[in-house]
Amino acid sequence: MTLVRNHRLPLSGNKQLFWVLGLLIVSACSPKVQPVTKTAPPKAAQPVTTVPQSATTPAKPAGTVSGKTSAIAMLLPFNLDKLNSLKGYNKADLKKANIAIDYYQGFRLALDSLTNLGYNYRLQLFDTKDEPGYTHSLSTNPAIRNSNLIVGPVFPEGIKSFTGRPASVNKPLLSPLSPASPAEFGNPNLITVNPPLEYHAWHAARYISKVLRAKRVFVLKSGFSEDNKYTVPFQKFIDSLGRKKVRVINLNVVRGKLTPLLAQLSKTEENVFMVPSVNQQFLMVTMRSLDTLRKNYPVTVFGHPNWDKFAFLKADLLQRLKVHITAAERVNYRAPATITFIKAYRKHFNSEPSTYAYKGFDDGLYFGQLLAQDNNELNHLDRHNYTALHNGFSFEKKPGLGWVNTHVSILKYANYELRLVE
Repeated sequence: MTLVRNHRLPLSGNKQLFWVLGLLIVSACSPKVQPVTKTAPPKAAQPVTTVPQSATTPAKPAGTVSGKTSAIAMLLPFNLDKLNSLKGYNKADLKKANIAIDYYQGFRLALDSLTNLGYNYRLQLFDTKDEPGYTHSLSTNPAIRNSNLIVGPVFPEGIKSFTGRPASVNKPLLSPLSPASPAEFGNPNLITVNPPLEYHAWHAARYISKVLRAKRVFVLKSGFSEDNKYTVPFQKFIDSLGRKKVRVINLNVVRGKLTPLLAQLSKTEENVFMVPSVNQQFLMVTMRSLDTLRKNYPVTVFGHPNWDKFAFLKADLLQRLKVHITAAERVNYRAPATITFIKAYRKHFNSEPSTYAYKGFDDGLYFGQLLAQDNNELNHLDRHNYTALHNGFSFEKKPGLGWVNTHVSILKYANYELRLVE
């Protein structure tokens, strides 16, 4: 792999990351970590589902490895101009720079792994500076326009600035971190890795309808318009999946009062509640009310996917309410592949991998292997389902909007932790 230097990387105020500069100076690859999975080449037009390989004994590619070199342009918000400025990094800029460094390191580790198997890559880094005007100017850079894959920008505004309308760069564009709906960008070349919220709503609706076989779902709203991002697609999908046999009952909850629902609750069958809010005050009051309600009625709660980030939602309460959430990211830290990755990351970068490092590693392995094949497999992502360290990939082509990862898991609180149920 050839790594092309564009800029120096910034120092984190809370991590020892300036040594990363050395990585950009070296023309040869760093020591390799072995891949977690190997994507098999497609046979005819049949879908191919990849099976994870052992992280310690990776499978060699079948046949002769192509000698071609795949060019990857990576656009990340390092904000290098602030490195030597008098003002320096503020807290928000430093956070973005750390995200960029962690994602890059994970991605780089994956490409090193694939290089060890005989593949070849040319990775070029570009600092978007997190500025719309400058990000847009990068779209005219020949090195970027001639790449086989463009990774980034990472934030929605950056993607909009880079692509423009209509899209000016006719290359596969990987949106690595943002779960924003591809409808916001209208770019047929976009690859959305993080499933948008509507796919969480679809999976929740399917589980409630097909697995729990609920006859009624009580949607408890906070009154804030933010709830509609979840409730609108949820209503649409549950009507479709349940053939309108599942009744959805909406209630704007004020000060946790659930008494308007009592006449419709069952004492023998599970009462399923959907709570789409992420407002802390609303959730604390409403969840206490549900906890009181469950003493007389069977209660199962479905929550927003961001709930697992909220420390104010205590595990014992969530377990009593049989809370389920959807998730697009979940690392099994006990898995041998994960343990191997963590050891390799610590060895090469002298730090702990963040969630962004996992994402970078997964993306690097998946897309790096597809790029190395001769059949232009980036046009056939639906042939390559993939189980990664951090998530799974199951892509669907949306006309005019590009490829969207639809893989979402269902988790439930049990034994005071979230456990996979589907």
